[in-house]
Amino acid sequence: MTITRLAEEARLSGAVVHGGLVWLAGQVADDATLGTEGQTADILAQIDALLAQAGTDKTRLLSVTVVLADITEAPAMNRAWDAWLDPAHKPARMTIQAPLVDSAWRVEITGVAALAAPTQDDAVSAAASMP
Repeated sequence: MTITRLAEEARLSGAVVHGGLVWLAGQVADDATLGTEGQTADILAQIDALLAQAGTDKTRLLSVTVVLADITEAPAMNRAWDAWLDPAHKPARMTIQAPLVDSAWRVEITGVAALAAPTQDDAVSAAASMP
């Protein structure tokens, strides 16, 4: 099976696609000056972009882990989460408190999503390309 690495950086890939799943690295805000709600919205937009690059979207998220530097900021994180979440496709989620690598970061989010199910056209194309 092929392994595809997306948004590669010096030490990590932003996401890795393998076995019908997209594994997201811990995503942090591009703008660390934002508060918890703003950082969460920033991260969720990054997750949308990575999932789109992988060929899927947030409706296919299976599991999400949210790490907060300060658990008392959960209501602020949840405001951004609730505005972003598709209520018909809620993933399993865990929220914990832990120190983050950069003290300016308030939130880090990781998760696993399923790739979009192959369409009938995909199956026909794959069969046609077989020798």
